[in-house]
Amino acid sequence: MTTKVIVAGFGGQGVVLTGTLLAYAGMAEGKHTTFFPSYGAEMRGGTANCSVIVSDTEIASPVVNSPDCIVVMSVASLDKFEPSVRPGGTIFVNSSLIERNVKRQDVREIRIPANEIAEGLGSSRAANMVMLGGLVKQTKAIKLESAVQSLGNVLSERAMALLDVNRKALTKGFEEVG
Repeated sequence: MTTKVIVAGFGGQGVVLTGTLLAYAGMAEGKHTTFFPSYGAEMRGGTANCSVIVSDTEIASPVVNSPDCIVVMSVASLDKFEPSVRPGGTIFVNSSLIERNVKRQDVREIRIPANEIAEGLGSSRAANMVMLGGLVKQTKAIKLESAVQSLGNVLSERAMALLDVNRKALTKGFEEVG
């Protein structure tokens, strides 16, 4: 099985961390992974996205032109990446920050109120982990346990204070998706 993902939003929303964790957890499971980040000219507040491929077989190219799914944390990211999702793919929308629905009829939309869920757990900064938990549940690209266990390996020293909140956020996002 191969899963191609784009995670997109603004700098400061944990977009790159989300992709890093997805790729790292895939490697921890012995899968082939690629991770390709892209930043806008600004750091915080600028655009950020990353492409991740998790596969049971070797990956020929890290380029993701037609993702199986996207995780969008901002309406600008939804506008930009919605057209690229393959027919039959899935769009994970942070409904806390994005009011509009997906326009396409040939994809599945999963709306997750990630910021509200993360705030309920103690920090809105964990909204990205809520979204990743939902993606893990839907795609089965990796196991939830792999993501939870890998968190300590990808969080910065500064972010380690939120390790427990991030673990809970992954689990809550997983539970949120039916």
